[in-house]
Amino acid sequence: MAQYIKPRVPRGMRDILPEQMIRRQYVIEVIRNVFEEFGFEPLQTPAMELSEVLTGKYGPDAEKMIYQAGHTGGKEDISLRYDLSVPLCRVVAMYPQLPKPFKRYQIDPVWRAERPQKGRYRQFFQCDADTVGSESMLADAENVNLIYQVLSRLGFKGFQIHLNDRKVITGIGLFSGVPSKQLGGLYRSIDKLDKIGLDGVTAELRENEIPEDVIAKLLTLLQIEGDSDSVLSELEDQLGEYEIAHEGISELRDLISFMDTLGIPETSYQINVSMVRGLEYYTGPIYETVQDASIGSITGGGRYDELIGSFSKQGFPATGTSFGIERIIDLMNASDMYPSTVGKTVTQVLMTVFDDTLMSESLKLATRLRQGGIRTEVYHRPGKLSTQMKYADTKGIPYAVILGSDELAAGNAAIRDMSSREQEDVPLDRIVDKIQQLISC
Repeated sequence: MAQYIKPRVPRGMRDILPEQMIRRQYVIEVIRNVFEEFGFEPLQTPAMELSEVLTGKYGPDAEKMIYQAGHTGGKEDISLRYDLSVPLCRVVAMYPQLPKPFKRYQIDPVWRAERPQKGRYRQFFQCDADTVGSESMLADAENVNLIYQVLSRLGFKGFQIHLNDRKVITGIGLFSGVPSKQLGGLYRSIDKLDKIGLDGVTAELRENEIPEDVIAKLLTLLQIEGDSDSVLSELEDQLGEYEIAHEGISELRDLISFMDTLGIPETSYQINVSMVRGLEYYTGPIYETVQDASIGSITGGGRYDELIGSFSKQGFPATGTSFGIERIIDLMNASDMYPSTVGKTVTQVLMTVFDDTLMSESLKLATRLRQGGIRTEVYHRPGKLSTQMKYADTKGIPYAVILGSDELAAGNAAIRDMSSREQEDVPLDRIVDKIQQLISC
């Protein structure tokens, strides 16, 4: 008896069937259009990089999640890419002739060997836009504007873009007086404020043997609230004696000034002193977006002015943002946020085949429909019209074209609206125009 392999996929990875791919393509197209509207150019890099390109860039916790991709007899140590930012830095170092600032976007899969959970997968797409070669906070403000424009156009409401600066975070470490070997634990605890609250953060700081007087000082900082100007003024009062914190506060002021000029409403963003972001390569402003606290951030990014210097003697300032498309799609699916034009199928018309004698005429008409820009599927086997209509219904095809001997003799074809079941005879020389009209309504 034949032995069959049980069909399944690895944990944290998924098949994406056509109906979901159509929705995914809609989301990606909205993001792509916004990227190009802002002057970002497309780039593609290999799915695998030399391991030495990836290691030492993300921090020890992240490095554990890099997938090794070697093969028997392979002479190179290679890994699946963990993100799209480090490969971008390699590209900039390899092609120094690229005009600066270099604005690129990339929409491609990445791989992380982490524990699968809601909204978190081991293979997923990232949608990144980065600017290399500009020190101006305008580049960061454009990143925030990208976030605002994309999410607004996708129909999200009430999202919050959280802003902070790694220089401010460094200032908090200096302010705390904690030894450098304990700073990692300090920052990780602070970053959990939204999830575990002040009491939880306090408990974690104590577990990390942070002194009580330091905890008290930190809690004062973490509870700063108000509009951007108020928060920055309070941070200046608390951290202003530390030059690096002062630099970070100035960067945030410049960033917000540009955001205001670009028309980003203040209700859509806030300064979040506790937001750290884990990747170690960030050097300046950082930002992430929260729509549903239970699913985590749906965008993230920031400035990484030193990363390219790890590949080349000539470094370049750089900044970028990444959209968590998997989480965005999960949220849109849960709330059915797609426009009515995004259906179950890409097919707009099913060309029925009445019988063998009319197959040739049906194919000719289907060709005319396609030449008119109408996405048309031909039913391959002549048979009962009811069977063909059931197929169109199952796939969600909005219209069917029926060309029987009576219709052909009269020089017509029948167009059936599959939702209303209404049917209309239309002259063959007008069939393309009529369907184009129906589709555009």
